[in-house]
Amino acid sequence: MTDSPSNRDATEPDCLFCQIASGRLPAKLIWSDDQAVAFLDINPWHRGHSLVIPRRHLGDGAASPQAWHEVAAGLTAVAERMKNHLGASGINYLSNAGAAAGQEVFHFHVHVIPRYDDQPGMARLMSRDPAAAQDLDALAASLAD
Repeated sequence: MTDSPSNRDATEPDCLFCQIASGRLPAKLIWSDDQAVAFLDINPWHRGHSLVIPRRHLGDGAASPQAWHEVAAGLTAVAERMKNHLGASGINYLSNAGAAAGQEVFHFHVHVIPRYDDQPGMARLMSRDPAAAQDLDALAASLAD
C-alpha cells in the first residue's frame, strides 16, 4: 500500500488493529485523535504497556515515513500519562517491522512501555510481568484522563 492521498483512510477489513481503530472491536482505549489511537496491550510486558497505531492500515513503519508523524502525538500523550498517572520513571518505545523482527500483527504499531525504578535495564524489557494484565479496566480509566 502506498502513502498516496487515496489510501490515507484505507483499512483492511480482516486486520485486528483496523477493527480496533474503527471501533468494531473493543479495546481499552486510552487516547485518540483523528490520525491515531492508543490502547492497553492485553498481554503486557509491564503495567501500563500500551500500543499506539495509525487509524489507516500500514503494514509496518518502514512502509511510510508519514506513519511516524501520524502516531507522534499519541506517543507523547501516552508517555506523559504513564509518568503522571502510573509513576513511570522511564519509557521504552519499540516497533517491529516485519516477521523477522518479531512483528505479529501486520498493522504498524509502536509499543509504549513504562519503566519503573524497580525494573531497570534492557534485560527486563520484554520479560512479562504476570500481574501487569490485572485490572485493565481500572488502568485504562486512569490513563484515559
